[in-house]
Amino acid sequence: MKTYSPNAEEAMRSLFESLSERERRHYVAVESTKLGRGGLRYLAQVLGCDEKTIRRGKQELGEPSELPPGRSRKKGAVGIR
Repeated sequence: MKTYSPNAEEAMRSLFESLSERERRHYVAVESTKLGRGGLRYLAQVLGCDEKTIRRGKQELGEPSELPPGRSRKKGAVGIR
C-alpha cells in the first residue's frame, strides 16, 4: 500500500480539521478509495478518526444526498457549541 509523506499527512490533517463532519467523512472515504487495501486503517491512524467514520463516508458517497445544497445537518439538528 502506498503511504503519504509526513508533509502530505500534516496537510491532510489540517484540511480534515477544517471540514464539517459530513465533508470529513466524504474526504477520508475518497482518500481511502485511492489508497486501496489497507488505506482505511492507515487513514484512520493518520487523521485520528474511527474506521467506522470512513466506512460511513463510503456508504454515503454511494447514496444521493438527503440534504439541500449548503447544509451539513438536517433542519433542526443541534451542533456542538
